[in-house]
Amino acid sequence: MDTKLEQHIIQVFQNQKKFFATHQTKSIDFRIKQLEHFKKVFTEHTDALCDALFTDLGKSRQEAEYAEIKLVLDELDYCLSNLEAWAKPIEQPTIIHSSGNEMISKITFQPYGVNYIVGPFNYPVQLTFSPLVGALIAGNTAIIKPSENTPNVANVIEKIVQEAFQPEYVAVVQGAIEENTLLLSLDFDYIFFTGSPNVGKIVMKAAAEKLIPLTLELGGKSPTIVHKDADLDKTVARITRGKWMNCGQTCVAPDYIYAHESIKDELILKLKAYLDQTYPGSSLGKIGKIVSQQQVKNLSGYLSSAKDKVVYGGKYDLENRYFEATLMDHVTWDDAVMQQEIFGPILPFLTYTDIDVVLDEINSRPKPLALYIFSEDPNFAEDVLNRTTSGDAEINSTLIHVGSHFLPFGGVGTSGMGKYHGKYSFETFSHTRSVLELK
Repeated sequence: MDTKLEQHIIQVFQNQKKFFATHQTKSIDFRIKQLEHFKKVFTEHTDALCDALFTDLGKSRQEAEYAEIKLVLDELDYCLSNLEAWAKPIEQPTIIHSSGNEMISKITFQPYGVNYIVGPFNYPVQLTFSPLVGALIAGNTAIIKPSENTPNVANVIEKIVQEAFQPEYVAVVQGAIEENTLLLSLDFDYIFFTGSPNVGKIVMKAAAEKLIPLTLELGGKSPTIVHKDADLDKTVARITRGKWMNCGQTCVAPDYIYAHESIKDELILKLKAYLDQTYPGSSLGKIGKIVSQQQVKNLSGYLSSAKDKVVYGGKYDLENRYFEATLMDHVTWDDAVMQQEIFGPILPFLTYTDIDVVLDEINSRPKPLALYIFSEDPNFAEDVLNRTTSGDAEINSTLIHVGSHFLPFGGVGTSGMGKYHGKYSFETFSHTRSVLELK
């Protein structure tokens, strides 16, 4: 790394440490004014963000506004309207002291200090700025490193931050492995990382060396169970929206389908018909771009190793990074496509007759970020929930929970640790401090 860049990064970090020590960020008025200004600047860059998202990921204007920009603004508005209530100390019952003197017990919320936020490539606006809102609403400062895999979006993110904030409060550092390694060597007060489990291990190891608290938003193979009593038309529409948004590059996308034997063939036929109707001719180039040519090659490798199992789609354009919505049938856990999170528009089908076998298979593998159940029997759905573990879950829908600022979002085990969104973001980025006063 260039020495000047290294010195610059360290200086930005030191400046933020000094600024946090002034205690300005602890003022509720300061936080509100800063985030209101950020909202104005962010909104003014809507066109630039949409253009960059199209260039980097092939996202349509509609998808970019809904899944990236609107979610940030909704989160911001909700946090701003509730900040004063969340920040108030919470009075607690007290124990009886031997002296008989009165005691007061309360819980207060303190910002950690200087935060390091690492953004991913798949939703580079939402999954970078939503944690930032949480960090700032709690009274912290932040250094952001956007994903180097979406360079055009990263440049717009930097422009927004430069216009909205002073660098001693919020700053952007562009770069890849070298820059991230340097940043992870610094004494941050909190780290928030969104990305793959493999990189998450590197981040956690670095944090452990300095005992830095952190949140890891990772991923994994999120299963979808379609039971014999599912409403198939509803199931098809909702799986389609969840799986092929952003060309399948969504951390909580349905990774594979466990379909009951009695309805699996009909389900696949309906999915084919729905895809044909939704994307006449082909979905190639209509559902977004894969992030890199290397990932296109990785995805195509899943198909080439099991050509006889591809029952729909399968076409791709390496140069333009397009990949068609693809269905695979008669898949087993020995197939390459089942060895890791797909992170692309390939949907494999496994068949079951005994739900106990399905749950044993799911429970024997790393805990997923999401679990989806399609069934008209609430007792069946509740039984599946009771006998599995996942970051979050949905019944008869996919992806919706991620957009709710009323629900905590996050993983468990290898799919992550820590929750955020709305009030849970405020709590995540705050140190909960107990205070007891003896009269």
